Amino acid sequence: MTNKMRRAGRGDSDAGTRLAYFVMGGTVGAVVALLFAPKSGRELREDLADVTRKGVDQARETGAQLGAKAGEYYDAAAVKAGGLATSAREAASRRGENLSAAIEAGKQAYREEKLRSGGAPMIEPAPTYPERD
Repeated sequence: MTNKMRRAGRGDSDAGTRLAYFVMGGTVGAVVALLFAPKSGRELREDLADVTRKGVDQARETGAQLGAKAGEYYDAAAVKAGGLATSAREAASRRGENLSAAIEAGKQAYREEKLRSGGAPMIEPAPTYPERD
């Protein structure tokens, strides 16, 4: 398999991998630049602390935004699920009513036929067979 074929098979994951390596390389480069910068130890520690604080603040902010979005999605899903449950209950109720009406119509037809036939039972008893010895 050629190198071009391997790359073509990877598709989007190749671009994602490249982006991840780019970000990691940038981070490593920034740390190395800070370590070799012509600053005193105290200034460098302050700079590192500032960058760390900003990163933590950014992470908290992003977490809060994601939490808010998750809450919105949860609320929307709850509303949709409630609507689906209500419509399912209504459909089941309608089908139950239809079934009850059909059963009642069958009972009524049985009663009418029984009255027309003079009250004789509509169902014949099961036949009995003599026992063999």
